[in-house]
Amino acid sequence: MKSSGTLEAKLRAGEFVITAETTPPDGASEASVMDKVACLKGLADAVNVTDGAGARAHMSALACSAIMARNGIEPVLQFTVRDRNRLAIQGDFIGAAALGIPNILCLHGDSITNGDQPDAKPVEDVDSRGLMTMARQMRDEAVFPSGREIQPAPGLFIGAADSPRDPGPDFRPDGLDAKINAGADFFQTQFAFDIEVLKRYMAVLNDHGIPERAFVIVGVGPLVSAKSARRMTDNLFGVHVPDAIIARLEGADDQRAEGRKICAELIAQFRQIKGIHGAHLMAPRGEKAVAETLVEFGIRG
Repeated sequence: MKSSGTLEAKLRAGEFVITAETTPPDGASEASVMDKVACLKGLADAVNVTDGAGARAHMSALACSAIMARNGIEPVLQFTVRDRNRLAIQGDFIGAAALGIPNILCLHGDSITNGDQPDAKPVEDVDSRGLMTMARQMRDEAVFPSGREIQPAPGLFIGAADSPRDPGPDFRPDGLDAKINAGADFFQTQFAFDIEVLKRYMAVLNDHGIPERAFVIVGVGPLVSAKSARRMTDNLFGVHVPDAIIARLEGADDQRAEGRKICAELIAQFRQIKGIHGAHLMAPRGEKAVAETLVEFGIRG
């Protein structure tokens, strides 16, 4: 165990985990956080807190995570390199651990130009691998990168992102290998709606021993409509919703209900694929839809 968290404990015990995601609110109160995320308490093993998603300002991810932890919801605090330099991030690593936040996810972050304040200046003092390396050094060696001692060291379970794809004949997961060497203990992936592509991708990861060195939690979510599914395919990098799923949504009397059913079916299939250790459920502004999916189909609750 590298952290005191439930997520790490369950993964190391061989359990299939469920994680979810929330975006911090545009509000300055604890209630504004809990009104969104309380529905996931007791259902998700941990809930990711996005860090300036879409390059838009919200309540700080650290503050939102601390509120969740205080209310019995284990956070996965996302860190982007876009907005803070290494000194600020190192301070937040220590602060997160002190506030009872056991998990972090290291990311680059969406481009500033995609947000609603495109004149803001990106920082990008280190890249996401550098972020993992810093976190691992601070945790395992109990020192800052400068060599100054940290007592006690921050016990953090370090995550990285991945995007399943259809592997070509020469594909090697060198990027994942590099992230593991940098410090990644687990991966959470982009949406994976094409189960056949996912099977081929995981076969390559298994051949290279990736799931033996880091836990793999695969992304999925309850689709709300055929129109939304097409938009995701067209606009989200690395995401493909198969035509058969879109056709199912189009033919359904209640597309939202069908989307929840499809999500549950995919999670059931994830459990049968070697090397997958859990499912990461995402739905922008859809915490309640995720909770409904977990309860309605007996996944949790």
